Amino acid sequence: MVIMLIVLPYALLPSSSGNSTQIVTLVAIFGALFTIVEYSSKSPSLVEFRDAPPFNRVRFSALFATVFCLAIIFRGGDAPSAMSAQFQASGSQIGQAIDFPYSPVRLMVLMMPDGTDPEVIARLRDAAGLSYLVAVFSVIWFVILLRLYHWPRRTEAFNVWINLPTFDPTAGGDVVKRLQRDGRVNIILGFLLPFFVPAVVKMVERLGTPINLDNPQTLIWTVSAWAFLPASILMRGVALSRVAQMILLQREKSHDRTAGRAGPF
Repeated sequence: MVIMLIVLPYALLPSSSGNSTQIVTLVAIFGALFTIVEYSSKSPSLVEFRDAPPFNRVRFSALFATVFCLAIIFRGGDAPSAMSAQFQASGSQIGQAIDFPYSPVRLMVLMMPDGTDPEVIARLRDAAGLSYLVAVFSVIWFVILLRLYHWPRRTEAFNVWINLPTFDPTAGGDVVKRLQRDGRVNIILGFLLPFFVPAVVKMVERLGTPINLDNPQTLIWTVSAWAFLPASILMRGVALSRVAQMILLQREKSHDRTAGRAGPF
């Protein structure tokens, strides 16, 4: 699935450059090996919540859906079809609906340098609107799944050491408070990042490094990352808050059992 994700834009939007084929192949192989090594390891690694589905499944599905939709839209320019026309019409309607003052989509459009081709602006608006909508739906779907499956499940062991490899419980301070604080920070950052990234890109452009999104494949990955990363961070914040809630409930149950054994005296 990781290989399919990486190769998908190149397969639907072939490039005439031979170097692109080698680069895409190399990145796909590296991504596949990284995923295999991470999920086959029994010790903590770099991937969080790898033993606590459906966290990573929802994130991967959101990224795959975003890349697939954008690739289908841009494929319509070279090989029009009923599917590409439908996706393009949907993306155009969504982009225009979300393109209001101070919205993330409007900021993405405004970050482009002066004199940019209007066709590139229109493609960027459609891609940004559709990607942002997929990201929002993925976060909502993730929260719904947490409620439906009572994630993390009380009947199964949740290994903090495996699922949170970058979190050190012995670093100092109460674990629950630290998880709650990290969860809030991630939620706030995930909400603000779609607004913050275009501003940073505009600042970099003024320093003499303008962004070039004329290549459809570059535009696909740029917009997908802009929409996916904030949604992923926001979902991480929600997950950390749920883990903190789970640990707090376990503490209360343990305290009640201890009090029950001790008796009234």
